[in-house]
Amino acid sequence: MTETAPQSLISPTSNPELESALRDRVDRRAAICGALGELEPLAVRLGLIQNSLTPRFRDPVLAMFAADHGLAVEGVCNQTASGLLRPTKEQVHMALHAQLPVAVFARLQGLHLTVVDCGVADNLAPHARLMARKIAHGTRNAKSALAMSLEQAHAGVRVGMEIADNLPGNALACSGLGVGAAESAALVLSRLSDQSVREFVVSGPQMRQDELVHLLDVLHAALTRHRDALSPMEVLAALGGFEVAVMVGAMLVAASKRSLIIVDGIAACAALKVASLICAPVTDYAVFCRSRVHRGLDEALSLFHSSALLELGMDCADGTGAALAWPMIRAAAALLSDLHESNEGRLSSRPDPNSAQLPTLS
Repeated sequence: MTETAPQSLISPTSNPELESALRDRVDRRAAICGALGELEPLAVRLGLIQNSLTPRFRDPVLAMFAADHGLAVEGVCNQTASGLLRPTKEQVHMALHAQLPVAVFARLQGLHLTVVDCGVADNLAPHARLMARKIAHGTRNAKSALAMSLEQAHAGVRVGMEIADNLPGNALACSGLGVGAAESAALVLSRLSDQSVREFVVSGPQMRQDELVHLLDVLHAALTRHRDALSPMEVLAALGGFEVAVMVGAMLVAASKRSLIIVDGIAACAALKVASLICAPVTDYAVFCRSRVHRGLDEALSLFHSSALLELGMDCADGTGAALAWPMIRAAAALLSDLHESNEGRLSSRPDPNSAQLPTLS
């Protein structure tokens, strides 16, 4: 099955004239109050993303994309550094009812928290902040079968495109949620980067050696079974999760609208990797956050030659890092926008010959 993406354009943010003007503007701020460290390059990036000397945000959304994964039946997805991982349905319930820190932080920072049911195994009760977009009741076990059909992978991407196309704002924070999400993402990143899956695995002193050996045996078996899956969409179908598929579509359309994409966690990194292989300029619109400390996420961030905006040593549900980094992002934009100078404003947009059109997904 082949689906054609909407005829949107994702333009690279590169604009030497605007970048020079943004840097000059930031330098003038620094000359008055002193250097502002990492806020300065972040402010320049935000200006380039919005093609404006005065970037501003409206109606920001923190979306937690939730799904279950068939790999969980192998007993490899039950632990975090803090103890047993709660079932996906319970994690979703806690997020929706302000029982997770991320929900409180999002409310405090003016972020609209939304949970997207991409493929939770259980049926979820309706809720004002729940978007029911279930592709299926969890993926299959990638060790023994395709995690999803190619048709389901395309359906997930389309769902994400629809979600992002209907968002009113210009900032979308993406995070994955669900038992098996980290392991599924590790498989996708390993195959698409041609690196050992061990590099992307969540492990540490809390994981016993026999548990790590079992985990790697399961992941290597999945990679071996699907050794012929090489294209981004084939890899997504063979090894990925429904939450990754939906995030891929959301990221592509968000970038086409020149919205900021805030990437939090390894599942969101896997989605960005797939999206970047479909349309490379999507990464121009991404900044990175982290809600957990583990080497696998370090390796995922290194694929994009980036680091997280904040390093707080957390072991929380993905999305927490984005909520806590949001004030920093707003402050960087305010550095350009709220300290007004006369005779400055939005540069006119010119057609960009380097714009990349979303290609046919196949």
